[in-house]
Amino acid sequence: MRYFLEVSYKGTNYAGFQIQLNANTVQGELEKALQIVTRANIALTGSSRTDAGVHAMQNFFHFDLAIDFKPGSIYNVNALLPRDIVVKSIFPVAPDAHARFLAVSREYKYFITTTKDPFSIDTSWYYPFSVDTNLLNQAAEMLYRYSDYTSFSKRNTQVFTHQCTILKSEWVLQNNSLVYNVKANRFLRGMVRGMVGTMLLVGRKKISLGDFENIIQLKDCTNANFATPAHGLFLCKVEYPASLFK
Repeated sequence: MRYFLEVSYKGTNYAGFQIQLNANTVQGELEKALQIVTRANIALTGSSRTDAGVHAMQNFFHFDLAIDFKPGSIYNVNALLPRDIVVKSIFPVAPDAHARFLAVSREYKYFITTTKDPFSIDTSWYYPFSVDTNLLNQAAEMLYRYSDYTSFSKRNTQVFTHQCTILKSEWVLQNNSLVYNVKANRFLRGMVRGMVGTMLLVGRKKISLGDFENIIQLKDCTNANFATPAHGLFLCKVEYPASLFK
C-alpha cells in the first residue's frame, strides 16, 4: 500500500530535508524511525525539498509498505524521532498518488523581526533597518503580472521550466513581525528567499519599483538579492485535491 505522511519540523539542526551522505537530514531521521517501527525498508518522496535551516509547519511525503500501517504506530514513530521533528498523520492513498506531482499549491511565509529577540533567533531574520511596507506590497503585487521567475531561481536547478503561477503575494504585520506570505502552484530553488531579499531593497529605497520590475524582466538571477538567511523561511501549507483524502 502507499501511504502519505504529514510532518512538521524545525530545520535548524538539519542539512535540509533530502537525505545526504555524512549529513543530518529530516528525511534520514524519518526513514530511520519508520524502518524501526515497520521493520521494512522505507524510501520517502517529498512534496517539497526544503533547504538547510528551512522549517516546515506542514510538509507531505509518500512511501510504499507491503503491510498495513496501524494508526497507533504514529506514537512509536514520534517516540523515536528527535524533538524537532513530529509526524502529524499517516494515511493510505491510491497506489499512484504522488506527494510532489499531485500537490496543487504550496504556501510559504518568511518572518522578519526589526527588534533583537533571543527567542526568535532560529525562526526569524533580525533585520534592523527601516522599511516602507507600502513599497513592499507594491513590489509584491507586481509579481502577479508575471509567470517566468528565472530571475529568482538559483542556477543549476535541473528544471525544465521557470514558469510558476503565484496565487498570493503580500506583506503583513503579524505578532510584531514583518511577514511575507506567498502561495504558488510551484516554486523554484531559492525563489522565495530571492524575492524577499530583492523586495527588501525596494522597501529600503535602495532600488525603485521600476528597477524591481526590470530585474524580473531580465530573467537573470545575478540581478536579484539572495542574501536572505534560511532560518526565517517556513513551508506552511501544501494543498492537494480533496479526492486524495477520501
